[in-house]
Amino acid sequence: MEITKTIKSALKEKKVVIGYKKVLRQIKTGNPEIIIYANNLPKEKLEELEHNTKIGNIKTYKFSKDSIELGLVCKKPFSVSVLAIKR
Repeated sequence: MEITKTIKSALKEKKVVIGYKKVLRQIKTGNPEIIIYANNLPKEKLEELEHNTKIGNIKTYKFSKDSIELGLVCKKPFSVSVLAIKR
């Protein structure tokens, strides 16, 4: 799976939720297709994210680079630690 192409395609279709709090809310209410997180996401946030995705049976993917690179892939002028792609 080419994750960068997946993210860019979802951005064009406006199916992306960016931000830790918004992604947690999406997990609890919207049941997203996949959660993508940067490799420098703090441990506490990662544990909470993994706990909630296991409950909701949602796939997660660890982006191989940091949050700044993930922000650049999303064409944002800020770092992105977590994003969700909606169904």
